Amino acid sequence: MKQSPVLVNPLFPELLQHLLETLRGLSPADWLKPTACAGWRVREVALHLLGDDVGMLSSRRDGYSVQTQIDSWESLVDFINLSNRNWIDGLQRISPRLIVDFLSLTGPQVCEVFDQLDPYAIGGPVNWAGPEPAPVWLDLAREYTERWHHQQHIREAVGLPLLTQPRYLGPVLATFMFAFPYTYRDVKAEPGSAISLTIGGPAGNRWFIQREEDAWLLHQGKPEVKPLAEITLDQDTAWRLFSNGLDREIARQRMIFEGDMTLAHKALEMVSILA
Repeated sequence: MKQSPVLVNPLFPELLQHLLETLRGLSPADWLKPTACAGWRVREVALHLLGDDVGMLSSRRDGYSVQTQIDSWESLVDFINLSNRNWIDGLQRISPRLIVDFLSLTGPQVCEVFDQLDPYAIGGPVNWAGPEPAPVWLDLAREYTERWHHQQHIREAVGLPLLTQPRYLGPVLATFMFAFPYTYRDVKAEPGSAISLTIGGPAGNRWFIQREEDAWLLHQGKPEVKPLAEITLDQDTAWRLFSNGLDREIARQRMIFEGDMTLAHKALEMVSILA
């Protein structure tokens, strides 16, 4: 079965509520705790989430954007990293309470903007899934994964349970899988060949990519043919690996690879978060 759209709009208000409740409960010391984002404390991750909201409202709602020259994957990543750094550096005078106040203001407005979009319209590319224009629902799902995984960084840093229930993590993993065929884009194989990837756990599932004449296509379920390679990993390893939050060698030790080892190990290159 071809992978169906990942529709996440109802989850944005819930995710925002979890975030605000978490931040309001933090002590002054909690705001200064380091997170899995290198060099960022809880404070910086919260500021980054505020920056996501501000950027979304400015561009999607207000039609305002800053022109920049981006002509490669590397220049895109450099631009994102520079923008993040400039935003964080420029807001160091803002207090934790004011960060929460701002998120309380921007968050509901972002949810409203998302609800007004046609999920089945064609928008811009989701770069880690390919350079072609993508449906809006995939862009929204990408926005969801961005907000979800950074909230987990905050929750983990302060010792709170992660939002790994299937309702929240399931859509994250399903969205990340759209990087699966793009990761293998340069791999040649006979039409009909398949490579499978299974994520264990309550939020997990099984996917495979199948070779068509000139591309790999993503499917959910078990392929009808014996896969050229099979990859198995648990849901915790999956979301951390695909969001650039886990060392590749550590991930390799946690995973099971079968079949063509070169093809199987290529799954370690999957990235569904740019920077």
